[in-house]
Amino acid sequence: MTESQAGLEPTPIERRSWLTLLITATAGFMVSLEITVISLAFPEIQDTFDASRSTLSWIFTAYNIGVAAFLLLAGWAADRYGRKKLFLAGLFVFMLGSLASGLSVDPSTLIASRVLQSIGGAMQFPAGLALLLPAFPPERRGMAVGIWGATGALAAALGPTIGAVLINGFGWRSVFLVNVPIAICAIAAGAVILQESRADDLPERVDPISVPMASIGVGLLVLAIAQSESWGFLSLPTILTVVGSVGLIWLFVHRSRTHPAPLFDLSLLGIRSFTVAQVGTVFFCAAFFGWFVVLPTFLLDWWEYSVVETGFALFPGPALAAFVSPTVGRIADARGLGPVLAIGGLAGTIGLGWHLVFTGEEPNYILGLLIPSLFVGVAAGCSFAMLVAASMRDIPPHRFGMAGAGRTTAFQLAIALGIAVGAAVVGDPDTSADALSAYRLNWLLVMVFFAAQAVLFAAMYPRTGDGGFAPHGQTAPG
Repeated sequence: MTESQAGLEPTPIERRSWLTLLITATAGFMVSLEITVISLAFPEIQDTFDASRSTLSWIFTAYNIGVAAFLLLAGWAADRYGRKKLFLAGLFVFMLGSLASGLSVDPSTLIASRVLQSIGGAMQFPAGLALLLPAFPPERRGMAVGIWGATGALAAALGPTIGAVLINGFGWRSVFLVNVPIAICAIAAGAVILQESRADDLPERVDPISVPMASIGVGLLVLAIAQSESWGFLSLPTILTVVGSVGLIWLFVHRSRTHPAPLFDLSLLGIRSFTVAQVGTVFFCAAFFGWFVVLPTFLLDWWEYSVVETGFALFPGPALAAFVSPTVGRIADARGLGPVLAIGGLAGTIGLGWHLVFTGEEPNYILGLLIPSLFVGVAAGCSFAMLVAASMRDIPPHRFGMAGAGRTTAFQLAIALGIAVGAAVVGDPDTSADALSAYRLNWLLVMVFFAAQAVLFAAMYPRTGDGGFAPHGQTAPG
């Protein structure tokens, strides 16, 4: 029972705590923005470099895979060597990657620069969450995590609109270069305000072989999905790539179960709320980003919207998500996280069903885009921040870094898979009729993911803490 539930005054929140939230949320906003802000820059980048769309799709995929590949190692390093140190170093690396991306001279250097960006993002994400949680009293952490998660979610959702303004005014390079002054300000403020913390019970060394196993395994899976259209779904290259992916991921799990100093403590999966939330994160992120990242291309190519028109046409859904998120946070406090996340999945299901019925070849903004995007906005408002809270609800403080890294790994991998599946399903159609058929198949898949989220959280998420954590090498109850 919290102090507020017992009728006592809640613990006052210090000014430093609010500033910690501001710094970590700003960094999270900046890193999350890079997931979608370039979706409208594709035509200009393609014209600049005369590159194929399949090549440029790795501007998205390389970033998401890179973040996911280094998150677990970054979470361990943050807990072991200091969360403030890793957070500030991550911001600096992210800034260098942003600068290099903005100055790129060909697709190869741009993709490589995005990988550098992703390493910086991986370093600061779990460290930022681990810095934020101890800065607030336990009864106010849900609120702080909600704001932090909603900020990152809002950034990803507003990416196309912000990108449209930047591209229209300053060209595609500005979507990367804008990060440089923001990162400098965040580093300067963080050096003064953030308080160092670390976990005291971690081993000196960690299993280094797990890092390439996990990252290469996931990279191969995303590669198979992204290239399935050109290779063929049942072709030998696709099958071999999938087999290699499954084998490496299995080896990663095996080593994590048997190694004395695993990169990720599988005992965390004994916490039911954490495990269910990770599965739900995969469903939601694959759905939302599989829909949202490929949708601007439909508006640009087939409804013949301009870049600015596309950016602002997509704005109402994210705007509604920002409005809904604080409200559902209060509902979750009263009714629980499971019902809120189930409602989010249901809203997304309705929105994609509306797409399937009313979105056609001819532009129809109200019926064909606005209404379904508002339903998806409700889904995003109910899901982004609440998935963070649902994941971290029962995690013990000394595992904040590792659990936060595991959560964000699932988040980033689901984004990469959602984008890869969306791009593979949509392909490069020749006519508007072919395009509509391809997008309808994508919307159907997205609707299935949203429906799975609704069912999962309605039926599986525990209403109360399950106390399932046990240190590595012991058995978790339940």
